Amino acid sequence: MVRYGMYQGYQSPFSWRYGSERMRKLLSEQYKYVLWRRVWVALAKAQHKVGLVSDKELADLQNHQNNIDIERILEIEKETKHDVVAAIREYAEKATIGGGKIHLGATSMDINDNADTLRYKEALGIIKKRMKSLLKIFSPPIAKYANMPCMGYTHLQPAEPTTVGYRMASYAQDLLMDFDYLEFVENLLKAKGLKGAVGTAASYTTLTKSSSSALELEQDVMDDLKLKSVTISTQVYPRKIDYFILTLLSSISSSVAKFASDLRILQSPSIGEWSEPFGKTQVGSSAMPFKKNPIASEKMCSLARYVSTLSTVALGNATHSYLERTLDDSANRRIILPEGFLAIDEILITAEKTLSNMVINKKQIAFNVNQYAPFSASEAILLEAVSRGANRQAMHEVLRKIAMQAWEQVQEGKKNPMEKLLKQSATITKYIDLQTITNLMDVSTHIGTAPKRALDIIDIIKLKTH
Repeated sequence: MVRYGMYQGYQSPFSWRYGSERMRKLLSEQYKYVLWRRVWVALAKAQHKVGLVSDKELADLQNHQNNIDIERILEIEKETKHDVVAAIREYAEKATIGGGKIHLGATSMDINDNADTLRYKEALGIIKKRMKSLLKIFSPPIAKYANMPCMGYTHLQPAEPTTVGYRMASYAQDLLMDFDYLEFVENLLKAKGLKGAVGTAASYTTLTKSSSSALELEQDVMDDLKLKSVTISTQVYPRKIDYFILTLLSSISSSVAKFASDLRILQSPSIGEWSEPFGKTQVGSSAMPFKKNPIASEKMCSLARYVSTLSTVALGNATHSYLERTLDDSANRRIILPEGFLAIDEILITAEKTLSNMVINKKQIAFNVNQYAPFSASEAILLEAVSRGANRQAMHEVLRKIAMQAWEQVQEGKKNPMEKLLKQSATITKYIDLQTITNLMDVSTHIGTAPKRALDIIDIIKLKTH
């Protein structure tokens, strides 16, 4: 945990509290300069191929590629007010033979945007692995509880039965859609390439003496970096790509927050069916020792709410990058993309831990089913009675009165008397015999195709995460 300077001044929680060390290193200033050097060396190698950089110059640049002094770069930047120029000068101070060829023909965004694409490609790879892991963790409880009836809730009121596995499968299905979107964004993620100041590659055409040679030079660099480049760029790659990245992260955060929100509801004592893991020494409240708050789920929801706002900023950047470019995206891009990745990293890490150790309270699930599922049988009773000759509207009113009578007793904490009241109704028994009423009250007959569909989701997860 990095805490340097956090007591003397503000430090973002993303620099130490949220996200993994791996993601933080990937998005660090240190790694940014490593990637800039990588792009400069790839450019020098391509230019060496066409005779613009000598053997000694290239060897010198490669020998000093990883010798980076960030403090010196920042010192130079105070004078130049330009981060890329500062990094070039610091590199040239080390590489005294090849330093004069660094950045030949390039504009700052040829370096910055290509390095950013490398970084976001790696970051998406981390997120993809975490999503695969989370989806795999969903599979066992979906399979285990595919047939276990539980109450479904609409408007936060008991509705009809569903199954625990089917409910879990709904969260997994949302994440599977996000996974498809992630693969779409991975496909869409392309670098600026080498296109110079306003995207025309005029400088590279001049250096290589022909447009075809400039295109070959760009392809050599992209092959070295293992990136694809956009066909058209201005001075920057299309800022719409940032928007797609952040809408993806927002979508993933929404899916996990839906799961976390439902877990919070189901953990409330009035329902009490699911709960987060709670450590033996964990403290729920400084004032109320008995509290077992769903803090992991609340954290996921909180971070997801933040992530959902970031794509709006990215859309503004894409919309208002006037003509060939303006710089009013630069400052916020330093924030929204790294923090978006770190937030979703933390959300997925937390979701994995929570789901792996989540408690399913079978007794409370059964109690809630016994209390509320009898109401859902009213529709089956209605359909059966009408099929045997009853008037649908008249029967609906009879069932409504019985249900309201049963509700009164349930709200007093008594056992649901719905089945008893149905069997006592002369209007009901005129059309339906007692055994059929018993059969229709069986909750297992009210879960439809839920078990099969839940298991179908497991097959899709296996296909996606193989």
